[in-house]
Amino acid sequence: QLQLVESGGGLVQSGGSLRLSCASSGFTLHYHAVGWFRQAPGKEREGVSCINRSDGSTYYADSVKGRFTISRDNAKNTVYLQMNSLKPEDTAVYYCAADADLYCSGPPIRAPDFGSWGQGTQVTVSS
Repeated sequence: QLQLVESGGGLVQSGGSLRLSCASSGFTLHYHAVGWFRQAPGKEREGVSCINRSDGSTYYADSVKGRFTISRDNAKNTVYLQMNSLKPEDTAVYYCAADADLYCSGPPIRAPDFGSWGQGTQVTVSS
Protein backbone atom coordinates (compact mmCIF):
# COMPACT_ATOMS: atom_id res chain seq x y z
CA GLN A 1 0.00 0.00 0.00
CA LEU A 2 1.46 3.30 -1.10
CA GLN A 3 1.18 5.83 1.71
CA LEU A 4 2.15 9.49 1.68
CA VAL A 5 2.05 11.78 4.69
CA GLU A 6 2.36 15.55 4.47
CA SER A 7 3.50 17.74 7.34
CA GLY A 8 4.75 21.25 7.98
CA GLY A 9 1.64 23.28 7.32
CA GLY A 10 0.46 26.02 9.63
CA LEU A 11 -0.35 29.68 10.02
CA VAL A 12 2.18 32.24 8.81
CA GLN A 13 2.14 35.95 8.10
CA SER A 14 2.40 37.33 4.60
CA GLY A 15 6.04 37.33 3.49
CA GLY A 16 6.90 34.40 5.75
CA SER A 17 8.13 30.92 4.96
CA LEU A 18 7.12 27.32 5.54
CA ARG A 19 8.62 24.00 4.54
CA LEU A 20 6.28 21.16 3.75
CA SER A 21 7.40 17.56 3.90
CA CYS A 22 6.05 14.54 2.06
CA ALA A 23 7.19 11.28 3.58
CA SER A 24 6.44 7.84 2.27
CA SER A 25 6.12 4.40 3.77
CA GLY A 26 5.85 1.16 1.92
CA PHE A 27 7.83 2.28 -1.11
CA THR A 28 10.97 4.12 -2.12
CA LEU A 29 9.96 7.62 -3.00
CA HIS A 30 12.93 8.41 -5.21
CA TYR A 31 11.66 5.88 -7.75
CA HIS A 32 8.60 8.07 -8.24
CA ALA A 33 7.80 11.44 -9.70
CA VAL A 34 6.39 13.54 -6.87
CA GLY A 35 4.11 16.50 -7.20
CA TRP A 36 2.70 19.12 -4.87
CA PHE A 37 -0.83 20.37 -5.34
CA ARG A 38 -3.05 22.79 -3.48
CA GLN A 39 -6.74 23.40 -3.21
CA ALA A 40 -8.35 26.49 -1.78
CA PRO A 41 -12.02 26.53 -0.75
CA GLY A 42 -14.28 26.75 -3.76
CA LYS A 43 -11.41 26.35 -6.21
CA GLU A 44 -10.07 23.51 -8.31
CA ARG A 45 -6.98 21.60 -7.27
CA GLU A 46 -3.90 23.32 -8.70
CA GLY A 47 -0.59 21.68 -9.56
CA VAL A 48 2.17 23.63 -7.85
CA SER A 49 5.39 21.73 -8.50
CA CYS A 50 6.81 18.42 -9.64
CA ILE A 51 10.16 16.65 -9.30
CA ASN A 52 11.13 13.75 -11.52
CA ARG A 53 12.60 10.47 -10.35
CA SER A 54 15.36 9.91 -12.85
CA ASP A 55 17.07 13.24 -13.43
CA GLY A 56 15.58 15.26 -10.58
CA SER A 57 14.28 17.89 -12.98
CA THR A 58 11.76 20.24 -11.45
CA TYR A 59 8.81 22.27 -12.68
CA TYR A 60 6.68 24.99 -11.13
CA ALA A 61 3.41 26.70 -11.76
CA ASP A 62 3.85 30.32 -12.78
CA SER A 63 2.05 31.41 -9.62
CA VAL A 64 4.86 30.07 -7.39
CA LYS A 65 7.92 30.21 -9.61
CA GLY A 66 10.80 31.97 -7.87
CA ARG A 67 9.18 31.58 -4.44
CA PHE A 68 8.77 27.82 -3.98
CA THR A 69 11.44 25.12 -4.26
CA ILE A 70 10.86 21.38 -4.47
CA SER A 71 13.62 18.99 -3.42
CA ARG A 72 14.31 15.42 -2.40
CA ASP A 73 16.20 13.80 0.45
CA ASN A 74 16.53 10.21 -0.70
CA ALA A 75 18.14 9.11 2.56
CA LYS A 76 15.02 10.25 4.42
CA ASN A 77 12.63 9.08 1.70
CA THR A 78 11.10 12.55 1.77
CA VAL A 79 10.27 15.31 -0.69
CA TYR A 80 10.10 18.91 0.49
CA LEU A 81 8.39 22.06 -0.69
CA GLN A 82 10.14 25.17 0.60
CA MET A 83 7.74 28.09 0.37
CA ASN A 84 9.10 31.61 0.71
CA SER A 85 7.54 35.05 0.33
CA LEU A 86 4.15 33.58 1.08
CA LYS A 87 1.04 35.50 0.08
CA PRO A 88 -2.54 35.26 1.33
CA GLU A 89 -3.49 33.73 -2.01
CA ASP A 90 -1.22 30.78 -1.19
CA THR A 91 -3.70 29.75 1.51
CA ALA A 92 -4.93 26.23 0.71
CA VAL A 93 -4.72 22.60 1.65
CA TYR A 94 -1.49 21.27 0.18
CA TYR A 95 -1.24 17.68 -1.04
CA CYS A 96 1.66 15.62 -2.24
CA ALA A 97 1.22 12.91 -4.84
CA ALA A 98 3.47 10.29 -6.39
CA ASP A 99 3.56 8.09 -9.43
CA ALA A 100 6.13 5.54 -10.57
CA ASP A 101 5.26 5.78 -14.26
CA LEU A 102 5.11 9.54 -14.66
CA TYR A 103 7.74 11.86 -16.07
CA CYS A 104 6.74 15.47 -15.47
CA SER A 105 7.42 17.59 -18.52
CA GLY A 106 6.37 20.98 -17.26
CA PRO A 107 3.29 22.90 -16.26
CA PRO A 108 0.44 22.27 -16.18
CA ILE A 109 1.06 19.67 -13.48
CA ARG A 110 -2.01 17.49 -13.71
CA ALA A 111 -3.64 15.69 -10.80
CA PRO A 112 -4.96 12.73 -12.89
CA ASP A 113 -1.36 11.81 -13.75
CA PHE A 114 -0.61 10.82 -10.15
CA GLY A 115 -1.78 7.55 -8.63
CA SER A 116 -1.01 7.99 -4.92
CA TRP A 117 -2.01 10.87 -2.70
CA GLY A 118 -1.54 12.09 0.83
CA GLN A 119 -4.25 13.50 3.06
CA GLY A 120 -3.09 17.11 2.87
CA THR A 121 -1.82 19.77 5.22
CA GLN A 122 -3.37 23.19 5.74
CA VAL A 123 -1.38 26.32 4.95
CA THR A 124 -2.87 29.64 6.00
CA VAL A 125 -1.19 32.94 5.16
CA SER A 126 -2.52 35.99 6.98
CA SER A 127 -2.29 39.47 5.54
